[in-house]
Amino acid sequence: MAKGNINVSVENIFPLIKKFLYSDHEIFLRELISNATDATLKLKHLASIGETKSDYGNPIIEVKIDKEGKKLHIIDQGLGMTAEEVEKYINQVAFSGAEEFLDQYKDSAKDSGIIGHFGLGFYSAFMVADKVEIITKSHKDQPAAHWTCDGSPEFTLEPHDKTDRGTEIILHIAEDSTEFLEEARISSLLRKYNKFMPIPIKFGTKEINDPDHTPKTTKDKDGKDTTEPQKKITVDNIINNPNPAWTKQPTDLEDEDYKSFYRELYPTQFEDPLFHIHLNVDYPFNLTGILYFPKMTQDLAMQKDKIQLYQNQVFVTDNVEGIVPEFLTMLRGVIDSPDIPLNVSRSYLQADGAVKKISSYISRKVADKLKSLFNNNREDFEAKWNDIKIVIEYGMLSDDKFFEKAEAFALFPTVDDKYYTYEELYNKIKANQTDKDDKLVILYASNKDEQHSYIEAAKDKGYEVLLLDSPIVSHFMQKLETTKDKISFARVDADHIDKLIQKEDTAISKLDEDQTKALDELLKDVVPSEKFMVQLEAMDSNATPFMITQPEFMRRMKEMQATGGGGMNMFGSMPEMYNLVVNTNSELVHEILNTKTRKKQERLINQSLDLARLSQGLLKGKELSEFIKRSYDMIK
Repeated sequence: MAKGNINVSVENIFPLIKKFLYSDHEIFLRELISNATDATLKLKHLASIGETKSDYGNPIIEVKIDKEGKKLHIIDQGLGMTAEEVEKYINQVAFSGAEEFLDQYKDSAKDSGIIGHFGLGFYSAFMVADKVEIITKSHKDQPAAHWTCDGSPEFTLEPHDKTDRGTEIILHIAEDSTEFLEEARISSLLRKYNKFMPIPIKFGTKEINDPDHTPKTTKDKDGKDTTEPQKKITVDNIINNPNPAWTKQPTDLEDEDYKSFYRELYPTQFEDPLFHIHLNVDYPFNLTGILYFPKMTQDLAMQKDKIQLYQNQVFVTDNVEGIVPEFLTMLRGVIDSPDIPLNVSRSYLQADGAVKKISSYISRKVADKLKSLFNNNREDFEAKWNDIKIVIEYGMLSDDKFFEKAEAFALFPTVDDKYYTYEELYNKIKANQTDKDDKLVILYASNKDEQHSYIEAAKDKGYEVLLLDSPIVSHFMQKLETTKDKISFARVDADHIDKLIQKEDTAISKLDEDQTKALDELLKDVVPSEKFMVQLEAMDSNATPFMITQPEFMRRMKEMQATGGGGMNMFGSMPEMYNLVVNTNSELVHEILNTKTRKKQERLINQSLDLARLSQGLLKGKELSEFIKRSYDMIK
């Protein structure tokens, strides 16, 4: 058996880094600033435990562009490196100084916020630079060092006359990457990836009004008031907020602080969030963050990818699928966790058991918050229901544990603006809306105006009618029907009301067998069979003569297919079919049957059919015009 060592060709490492290590070349700036942040936080930790004589002070990280020299500078005031440390940390690819530091100070440094893991971040510089310099002075009393490399395996390392502590990285930008010498490009990257880094980041200067100067107002020679110009001063342009709201304790924040942070995250969002949930856990994993419930739209896709994922205040991605349960990806806010496992380029998640635990925790925390809001101020919760219902319904569909918790606060609104929990609704309607087969029938409408006549027919019977109009309501009802015992949902226009909740006593038709057969044949001759299925029913004589319904099953399957119901494509491709329910006890129906001329019979049937279609919004275009003309002719 032969043994040996696998050799990695150093000559090929830089081309590989440049081409394959990071999916986006712009990541280099995030990585270098993360390194500068680590160097500063390491110094802070050493100062806190008395292991450095260097004064920590108020360090910043500075980014400078030298457009003429085609150079980009990243300068920190961290702990710096000796020449020996440069050899150790820079010349060994994939040796992580952050990992070594955390291992050395594993007890005291676990909450230091140090970012690095892989020891590869520095080399991302070679994706955009054809030469990189490091000028560094350690916090230790040793000479500064100057390291230079042109992207080949060769480097130079020599002393330097730098006297102030810290490190300066100089990138000689390559010809194919000159976009990174543009101020606007660098500014946008800093705001994207480093907006909440824990160390202040300076990028140039800016002018502001002098806070110590109040412009004086004097009278001119004509007696008019003149005000001197506001004095300006030049200050550092600090592009980040080192202490964002999620890093603070909830007890230290007011509602206005949360709203202010929301506006900071989403400057183009003009509406305040409905409420927030502050996440803060340190066992069995570390996670902080703030989630906001915004006002929801009906477009689910537009709501997604608004939560930002950070790792120790470094932006990673706004695709948090896997960490945040899918039904909560419609929320907004920030999640920050050093325990979220990322790939080498920090661009996507690696499969890990911790992610599942984090997802479960977030789901539980959101459920607890919603229950608390419901219990503490039900009236306010009801007022916000339309804006949050889609998240809660989606959660109940996709997460059984959330379903169990949500039953305590999920609401069922009625067309009369009353709100019930499921238990309250069940107790309210059980006696009156249980059919002859002992099944509870829950009536609902999706549009109060379009289904008004059907709603009124149900209310005349003393039935409660819910208003369920979210885009996923068909899936939600299906879930409840399979979860609860002996219940069914029926839209009020799915059939006439006596058939929707069928009791023992059924109306008797006033037509004999021959009349019923004649009426059926007449209607089938006149009513287009490709659109309507004629259904003769004995109802109350005051009930609507002609009524159009769509079978609950067919309509619901089509709705579920439209919103992503798997395996239901067959329903989506089927033509729209409706039932035409004709009340055999109606006076109008008797008049149609007893009319002597066929022409008048057809006219009455078409007019009645069109009235029924009009009530369902099915009469349009040419047919609507013909109906209006016929109506005028009939009243002449």
